[in-house]
Amino acid sequence: MDISKGDELDPTQNMHERTDANYDDKSLGLENESLYIDPAVEKRVRRKIDRVLIPLVMGLYLVAFLDRSNIGNAETAGMSKDLGFDDAHYQWLLTIFYIPYIVFEWAALMWKAHLPTYTAAVWACCCVLVWGLASTLQAAAFDWSGLMVCRFFLAMAEAGYGPGVPYLLSFFYKRHELGFRCGLFLSAAPLATTFAGALAYGITSGHPHIANWRLLFIVEGIPSVILAALAFFFMPDSADTARFLTEEEKQVAKLRAIQQTGKEGASRIGHVNVKDVLLSLKDIKTWLPPLMYFSCNVSFSSLPVFLPTIIQNMGFTAINAQGLSAPPYFLSFMVCILTTWIADKTRQRGLMIIGLSLVAGVGYVLLLACKSVGVRYFGVFLAAAGVFPAISNILPWTINNQGSDSKRGGGIALLNIIGQCGPLLGTRVYPASDAPYYVKGMGVCAGFMFFNAFLALVLRTYLSWENKKFEKNDEAARQAGIAPRSSSIGVENEGYGFRNFL
Repeated sequence: MDISKGDELDPTQNMHERTDANYDDKSLGLENESLYIDPAVEKRVRRKIDRVLIPLVMGLYLVAFLDRSNIGNAETAGMSKDLGFDDAHYQWLLTIFYIPYIVFEWAALMWKAHLPTYTAAVWACCCVLVWGLASTLQAAAFDWSGLMVCRFFLAMAEAGYGPGVPYLLSFFYKRHELGFRCGLFLSAAPLATTFAGALAYGITSGHPHIANWRLLFIVEGIPSVILAALAFFFMPDSADTARFLTEEEKQVAKLRAIQQTGKEGASRIGHVNVKDVLLSLKDIKTWLPPLMYFSCNVSFSSLPVFLPTIIQNMGFTAINAQGLSAPPYFLSFMVCILTTWIADKTRQRGLMIIGLSLVAGVGYVLLLACKSVGVRYFGVFLAAAGVFPAISNILPWTINNQGSDSKRGGGIALLNIIGQCGPLLGTRVYPASDAPYYVKGMGVCAGFMFFNAFLALVLRTYLSWENKKFEKNDEAARQAGIAPRSSSIGVENEGYGFRNFL
């Protein structure tokens, strides 16, 4: 395999990561031929990583989100009636999930800071196994307290997995490749909700020997327990140590890692630069995405668990409400993938987030202001098609614009710690007393989505201003004759040539 020669360079695969339009990567010169990779070979290796890693992380997140959000379907199937608790207790079942989820958000850094005998595979396996058991054991609960304990451990385990996966993906993909892969990963959330509605419809429409809601927890919890073994055997630490790659392919992956940060992939894990993490906390672009994530999460947390109830209050039966909750989320699944792909190609993630936030805001306004069932159901489509894809673009935008691995880890940790506080509000804005129109909840979600569009505009404006400052500094370095011209490594690290994704 020849990895050092090629007939023509693809600009999106070039080791210099050049983009004249947006200056989002370094252009340092062509002298370092030892790091050049044949574009066809690189494409083949990247696709092999795609075929193994993306389905794995996406599948695990799908069952995680299914286990998290099926509480809404269980409630529609008569859970609270069977266990004898009221709406206030149900609200706490939703809220308790996000308390440990926030407390354990620091675990996102565990994808990088593990010991030699403690790998990403072990970490992923433990997380999946614990949340799978917690989810399944909800079926054995005989009172509200038992459900609360299960939800606590479910959240604690999921906090160690989902929030850190976009950070893990940054060890495998370059800046312009990352957003689409994050979109595929995060699209598992609306896809899981689609499955949740359809699966819940099938389960709750039957007449099993045990309560429908108990069977729902069993059927949707057991797959997580089984998939824990899959995570243990197949989850890699970095591309150049992945067991599914040949030695020659690992060499290509190693060169890709060096092009990214100047380090081999294996050397990027096992430690965290605390100084870089603290420096990232001084940067405004580290703080605005968490506020955006908070705004989106108010809706993101509430829509899956309340949508069956909202649709039921439109006049449908409980069983039909389960089925009708699926189509809006399938649309959201498709939009997640499409918008992250477009944002990667155009390097315009901010504009995409603004547009998606406005779409979601309009959807909530329709749900708030209209009485027609058809119009309100259309509003559900708009809300779902805006909220989930907006989050799918916010997470990679955070990683794109941090200048080192540790800063990216710090940015993701802060994003989740602040952002996951949104559900503490979102899970409390749809009390049963507000049925059937839930005016307060719809108004709160609409306001936060419009606020999210404003924050995205502010951040994009700041990043554009910062790029102009970077260009002036680089021009001064070139005029002084101190611009680096003999190296083409570390294209994703801050310094000469670094540009923000807009």
